[in-house]
Amino acid sequence: MKRHIPNAITCANLFSGCIGIVFAFKGELQTAAYFVILSGVFDFFDGMVARLLNVKSVIGKDLDSLADMVSFGFLPGIIMFQLLKVSDYTSPYLPYLGFIITVFSALRLAKFNNDERQTEDFIGLNTPMNTLFICSLPFIAVDYPLVIGSTILLVAITAITSFLLVSEIRIFSLKFSNLSWKQNKIKFIFLILSAVLITALQFAAIPFVLVLYILLSVMHFRISKPLTTNGL
Repeated sequence: MKRHIPNAITCANLFSGCIGIVFAFKGELQTAAYFVILSGVFDFFDGMVARLLNVKSVIGKDLDSLADMVSFGFLPGIIMFQLLKVSDYTSPYLPYLGFIITVFSALRLAKFNNDERQTEDFIGLNTPMNTLFICSLPFIAVDYPLVIGSTILLVAITAITSFLLVSEIRIFSLKFSNLSWKQNKIKFIFLILSAVLITALQFAAIPFVLVLYILLSVMHFRISKPLTTNGL
C-alpha cells in the first residue's frame, strides 16, 4: 500500500493543475495561481515521501514529469496567453506566443529525465519556480496594470524565462533529504530571505525571489565543486 502513496500525491499535483487550467481559460488567473501553489505543495512532498518510504520507482519519476507538464508547463502558458490577450498591443495571433513557455517547459522536463547531472540539483530553471513567477504577474497587475499590461515586457518575460528553462545555469534544488543546517544552508538562507521579501512585498516579491534564487545558485556553485561534463 505504501508504494502508492507518493504516486497519489503526484496525482493530486496533476488534479490541482487541471483545475487551475479550467480557471485560467475562464480568465480567473488569480484563482488559477492558487491551484498552482497547491500543485507546488504536492510536488514538493511526493519525492520526499517516496524517499522516506523508500519506494522510489521509474513510473513515479515519469508520472511526476507528466504532472509537472500540466501544472508547470501548460498552465503557465495559458496564463501568459491570457495576459497577452489584454496587453497594450492588440493582435489575434500575438497571445499564442505565451505557449512558447509550454514548449520550453516540455524541453526542460525531457532534459531533466535524461540528464545524469540533475540527480541532486538542476541544470536550468526548474518549472515550478518559473510557473510561480508567471502566476505572480496577474496579482502584480492589480497594482501595476500599465507595467504588466506592456506587450513588450510580457514577450520579454516569455523569451527570458524560456531561455532560463533550458539554460546551462546550475540551480540548487529546494527539496530536502534531511534538515541539517550544514547540508542545506543555502536552501535555508534562500527560504528565510524569500519569506522576508514576501512578507514585505507580497506577490510583488516573487520576481525578486526568482532573481535571488538564480543569484544564490550561481554563487553557491561557484564556490563548490564544478559541474561535471557527464550527461547531455
